Amino acid sequence: MTEKFLVFDVSAQYGHFKKPYTTTSPLTYSIPTRTAMAGMISAILGLSKTEYSKYFTRDKARIAVGIINPIKKVRIAENLISTQKSMHKIHERTQIKIEFLKDVCYRIYFTHSDGEIYGKLKRLLAGHETIYSISMGLSENLANYVFRGEFEGQIIDKNGEFVELSSIMPTDILKKGDVEYEDGKEYFTETIPIEMDVDRNVKEYKEVLFERNCKKIKARAGSYIKIRGMDCNIVITK
Repeated sequence: MTEKFLVFDVSAQYGHFKKPYTTTSPLTYSIPTRTAMAGMISAILGLSKTEYSKYFTRDKARIAVGIINPIKKVRIAENLISTQKSMHKIHERTQIKIEFLKDVCYRIYFTHSDGEIYGKLKRLLAGHETIYSISMGLSENLANYVFRGEFEGQIIDKNGEFVELSSIMPTDILKKGDVEYEDGKEYFTETIPIEMDVDRNVKEYKEVLFERNCKKIKARAGSYIKIRGMDCNIVITK
């Protein structure tokens, strides 16, 4: 079985995908969450933030992400002010340190069950257009993208062999011994939001595995997708 995928790289000088359980010093996820990627794609398409989530449920939108640049993080001090007063009356500042991703680039693999949405995104990506500006998490972290093309993805189902994977992968599909941890690679896991409802409440979180220096992970993934013409294998986070 095969299906078409749109592949594009999203990059920015800085990025921030806020972890919800941090307090005065905001921390960031190392990778864009599935909900954040849905937001980026919706911005390109021109969907409003109040409506896009219904088009990006896991049964409609299939998304995978790979790391192109090594994950680097910096902490930057920012001054927060109260906006309840006129600007000339504001004298107090609250300084906090915010963790940012630095010089990030991610590869997004995307397909959709709705041919109209898929076709519109393909046209916009090919013309390097967006309806709304895209950002790497926060609106201040403006992002750019490069369209790599449309590729055919072949679904490989449960062959039991170890393969090199170019995308992050959910850990709930792995059993003990399914990952071949190799020297010279740095493996991390994070628990990220996967899907939101129409009121922007997170419906589910999942733990994912990634290699921070954009190297491939050798694993026995069961079912995966081979992207023809790109020499890569991906796993959909669903």
